[in-house]
Amino acid sequence: MNSETAPWTIVGQGLAGTCLAWQFWKRGEPFRMIDRGQGGSSRVAAGLINPITGKNFQPSSRIAEFLPTALEEYREVEAQLGIKIWYPLPVLRLAADEKEWAKIVSKFSLPEVQPWLAKTDAPPPPPGWIGAIEIIGGGRLDTRAVLDASRNFFTSLGIFQLGDVAPDAPRTIRCEGAAGLIAGHLGPHRCAKGEILTVSAPGWPQSHIRIGGGGWLVPIGGDRFKAGATYEWDQLDEQPTDAGKSRVSRILQQLGGDEPFEILDHQAGIRPIMRRSEALIGPLDSAKNQWMFNGLGSKGSLYAPGMARHLAAWLLDGIEPEPSMDFRKFLSL
Repeated sequence: MNSETAPWTIVGQGLAGTCLAWQFWKRGEPFRMIDRGQGGSSRVAAGLINPITGKNFQPSSRIAEFLPTALEEYREVEAQLGIKIWYPLPVLRLAADEKEWAKIVSKFSLPEVQPWLAKTDAPPPPPGWIGAIEIIGGGRLDTRAVLDASRNFFTSLGIFQLGDVAPDAPRTIRCEGAAGLIAGHLGPHRCAKGEILTVSAPGWPQSHIRIGGGGWLVPIGGDRFKAGATYEWDQLDEQPTDAGKSRVSRILQQLGGDEPFEILDHQAGIRPIMRRSEALIGPLDSAKNQWMFNGLGSKGSLYAPGMARHLAAWLLDGIEPEPSMDFRKFLSL
């Protein structure tokens, strides 16, 4: 078997590598997966999808394309694995002061924003908040469940193994997340460490994802919630800190309410960021047929399935994506 006919090797089994593996599997394309087994941000992430984001209250880039693709892929994976991984939930966006609320209200009439606003009145803002608006189309991906079940599935087929591959190995797609970016293989990066708390809070409402004050609170069932997150650009490790715990605890107190909560877990991960939270795909070395898929940032649950589909079409069908997705264009900036 020569290098042109050998199976592809997907390096890294985070959300990027896993979504690409499912694309190959559906197409019947031979491949293997290799992962170092050292964690990664995908296993820590809350899996949040929020259609309208940021201080400027704007739709996520190209959400009309990527959200339907993500939901379609997650339904297919659920059916194949026999587990539930996608939990739709509306988002309650909260404003802490009149200035922030005025900016949010000013966007209500925009045609790109209107489809994501609930047609019924939002619940009243909880104490300490000026305004609240309900956003539809959001939800939570159980990232750990989909990664673990996918790993078990591909292991049963003899496709997955723990380990690494040589840097010059041909027919590889490196989906290495923050580890690959920090190692300096892909040029400049803006990786950021984030810390998340998992808590038990029986008295808190579970009907919405709550977002406000620079944080979020996501119900995950059984009176449990995930909350976050911090941003740290200098100390890029996966070690939880007391400072991070204090910061997320304040977010919990703001978004959760007056009822007491119990901290069950405290985790840290490194977001793989190259250009905001917009992923990139493309060739690393055309002669060796080496490729990359990275940069999902904090929006992997939204963008990973669609970007994996574009990359599979590029690799297997020769259909190049639009230039904004091309890693080579990023390097040339």
